[in-house]
Amino acid sequence: MAPFATVAAYVPPGAGMLSVGIVAEVFGAHGAAAPGFDFALCADRPGSVPTDLGVPLTVGHGLDRLAAADLVIALPGAGFRTPPGPAVLDALVAAYERGALVAAHCVGTFALAAAGLLNGRRAATHWRFADLLARDYPDVAVEPDALYLDEGRIVTGAGAAAGFDLCLHLIRREHGAAMANHIARDMVLPSHRDGGQAQYLAAPAPEDGQDERLAEVLAWAREHLHEPLPVAELAQRAMMSKRSFARRFTAATGTTPHAWLRDLRLSSAEELLETTDLPVEEIARRVGYGSASVLREQFVRRRGVPPRDYRRSFTRMTTPAG
Repeated sequence: MAPFATVAAYVPPGAGMLSVGIVAEVFGAHGAAAPGFDFALCADRPGSVPTDLGVPLTVGHGLDRLAAADLVIALPGAGFRTPPGPAVLDALVAAYERGALVAAHCVGTFALAAAGLLNGRRAATHWRFADLLARDYPDVAVEPDALYLDEGRIVTGAGAAAGFDLCLHLIRREHGAAMANHIARDMVLPSHRDGGQAQYLAAPAPEDGQDERLAEVLAWAREHLHEPLPVAELAQRAMMSKRSFARRFTAATGTTPHAWLRDLRLSSAEELLETTDLPVEEIARRVGYGSASVLREQFVRRRGVPPRDYRRSFTRMTTPAG
């Protein structure tokens, strides 16, 4: 199947305006380097929809818009404890059955569960409501710590800003790392976050000046990805001990320095495989792996295919028919 081009987000009564803003921003215009999506908000019927801010939102499309979208997203709403009406549930099931991608994050996941689309599947939601989702829908394998879970054509995500993670994952999966990275940079966001929701339950207070130094070190590391970048050197640049640097790094990013560097190297390798004809050996050198064999080992372990197969698959996916 071709990567999705049309996106429809269902806006329930009491819709979370943060989630509306997330999907509108991610799938909105981001310059010539990222072809725009045909994006629309839809509701039970066109017109005014109440939101969690008390400010009504005017939605121009009804449920018929879901029938034509490649990607359908169920947004969270204040009334999630009560299942949506039959027309909404039927529209979600029909979208899935005709081959669309169907996604939801935060308590929007409850709508997919009510439609029966999550039966026998793993699902993510806001950690606060994970127990409720598991209790109300025992056929769903709820994973309370996940930022998002990809089950093929059903993808669910955690609460609040994890909607960005979910949307960027969908773009990365369907359109490639280059586009996801471009959109993330345009929104001044990381294109990928490691770790689960647990890291956000009780964040320590920042220490004076350390966050700024850490940000400078991360920016420097991105510019010197071809170098070994041992943690001891990064800690020295941040003017911290190795132990303090690792602790501060995890508090700020939700992952370890080693995991962050690994994912940055692999993401950069993906982008080079997609956008250049460089030999794999040169790509390995540019992203900081000692040899093509090391890159291949990491790529197979983390992405499931060798670099050359990834390049061929991506080329086939993005080449227009005929």
